[in-house]
Amino acid sequence: MTDDTPTGDTPQGDDPKSSAPAPAGDIDPATVPVEEDDEARLPEAVDESSQVVEEGPLAFGQKVIAEAVNLAPLSAGVYRMLNAGGDVLYVGKAKSVRKRLASYARPTGHVMRIARMIAMTASVEIVSTSTETEALLLEANLIKQLRPRFNVQLRDDKSFPYILLTGDHWAPQIVKHRGAQTRPGTYFGPFASVGAVNRTITALQRAFLIRSCTDAFFEGRTRPCLLYQIKRCSGPCTGEIDFPGYSELVKEAKDFLSGHSRAVKQLLAQEMEQASEALEFESAALYRDRLAALSAVQAQQGINPRTLEEADVFAIHQEGGYSCIEVFFFRTGQNWGNRAYFPRADRSFTASEVLGAFLAQFYGDKPAPKLLLLSHEIEERDLLASALSTKAGFRVEVNVPKRGEKKDLVAHALANAREALGRKLADTSSQGRLMQALATTLHLPRTPRRIEVYDNSHIQGTNAVGAMVVAGPQGFAKNQYRKFNIRSEGLTPGDDYGMMREVLQRRFRRLLSDETPRESEAESDDDITPKWPDLVIIDGGMGQLNAAQQVFGELGVSDVGLIAVAKGPERDAGKETLFFTDRPAVKLEPRDPVLYFIQRLRDEAHRFVIGSHRKLRKKDIREGGLQEIEGIGPSRKRALLHHFGTLKAIERASIADLLKVPGISAEGARRIFEYFHPGPA
Repeated sequence: MTDDTPTGDTPQGDDPKSSAPAPAGDIDPATVPVEEDDEARLPEAVDESSQVVEEGPLAFGQKVIAEAVNLAPLSAGVYRMLNAGGDVLYVGKAKSVRKRLASYARPTGHVMRIARMIAMTASVEIVSTSTETEALLLEANLIKQLRPRFNVQLRDDKSFPYILLTGDHWAPQIVKHRGAQTRPGTYFGPFASVGAVNRTITALQRAFLIRSCTDAFFEGRTRPCLLYQIKRCSGPCTGEIDFPGYSELVKEAKDFLSGHSRAVKQLLAQEMEQASEALEFESAALYRDRLAALSAVQAQQGINPRTLEEADVFAIHQEGGYSCIEVFFFRTGQNWGNRAYFPRADRSFTASEVLGAFLAQFYGDKPAPKLLLLSHEIEERDLLASALSTKAGFRVEVNVPKRGEKKDLVAHALANAREALGRKLADTSSQGRLMQALATTLHLPRTPRRIEVYDNSHIQGTNAVGAMVVAGPQGFAKNQYRKFNIRSEGLTPGDDYGMMREVLQRRFRRLLSDETPRESEAESDDDITPKWPDLVIIDGGMGQLNAAQQVFGELGVSDVGLIAVAKGPERDAGKETLFFTDRPAVKLEPRDPVLYFIQRLRDEAHRFVIGSHRKLRKKDIREGGLQEIEGIGPSRKRALLHHFGTLKAIERASIADLLKVPGISAEGARRIFEYFHPGPA
């Protein structure tokens, strides 16, 4: 239980790592960078080849497919194999659908994976396309949408971040962008991580002095903000730079991001020399700092190939039944980061097959560069290049380099793929052992596959929020985190027990309303962790545990483990007490690995709920602001902001300082002060 956070009954969309420091009041809070990226998770190992196929079901599936052959077109198209329940088993494409389906209908010659798919097939659906290229694109989209059991599946495919120079304002803004590219402006990317984008934007601000604040913040300025003072903005909001001067800065930034970095650096060096010769040493120092910032941008890029302007590099490594694909992004001759993917695929798939299926899905929602470099030769390479070229509107090449710098880049990516998979396998093994030890220590009937940890946060009952974090065999499942805005009308402010009851009621009522049986959830191949928890951990003591037990009793939940973790004296780590519903409380040894594991789970819930609470508080202040105070309307708010400059300065002001503002009475000053400083003035 914590006393400093909020959130709302929605999936975790913003990065759970959002415990960024609070921004200064003289900076637009919307522009403060937040690290959002978490590593992709390792999928469950899939091995269909070890399972036996009975003769009867196989013959039944072949009969179904043989009937579909008679109706299938000889032209290109996409086919779907469905089981008796209507679930899609496999999505495939073919130049001739009839010939491809006929190959499934033959009695022998199938690998075990295909034989199992045939045996489970109860119906076949076919979609005709004009060309094989269209079939490839449709197949990739359907696989991503339907996630068929027997296809290679691209998992954890979050959209990549881009740098955007906006085009809908006279003073363009440089911002991080993720999602559909609908806002007018120029996009640069993709970058492999949000952290890389944030670092690059910060360096570009120092180099080109382009604003990062929102349009609303920009329009409301009467004096330059802190970014101008620390030389990260040229101050167009208050006329510190004129329109032609700012436009020239934007042009230089676009040129640099478009690959003309050498020309931009030469121009700045010339201007620095000219300023120095004219004895304008302050201007020369500014050009010097800008040059240093550009060098810092390029230094952050790691490998910078000499002969490669624009390309994506893919390398795949297989080990232990898993596959890891490492992707490097090169744009404008610079390395813009790399990311590891762990696609879900049967053990019988070769590296080339996994890589080929991965590529078609990977570019389903993002633009392709002019060149793709691969570590392995793939089937239908020319077809993939044709499909990507059609989609991009320019020629896209797909190559497997044999020598030179490009071969070295692929080898480097392959080494990274090998190391990433090794680390992931080691982490997974350690996590599995901890889960087993947890089950033994807590006397659980089985090793948990899903653990849910709950915490709540508030400040004197305001902005109350609850949060749930999820851990499974692969570690924290951050895409399954949830936050709950506490909204019960009859709840006493600061009632931690009532907050916990509300959160658990909302969570488990939703689970109980789900029509999917718990047994099938636990056995699902599609999710690493099931939807129902095996163990629930409450951050708190016996009171919180009793509240949770009451909810479980009311809802009829009886087969979910339940414990509470109370902080030790002086809130010291290592002295926690574990409370149970059916036996006395215990304290584990301070060096017990299980205790460390429980602490990690508790601390992650605490971090997530605190971050959510702080976001909610900042949002309330930004949106409601001073107008929430009785007697403070738009006119007085405008007068306060004009006098102090920022909300932060108003918050720091004393009553005497507030009385100096025109239109603010003694009673108004007292109310404003007490709004920011609860308690006696």
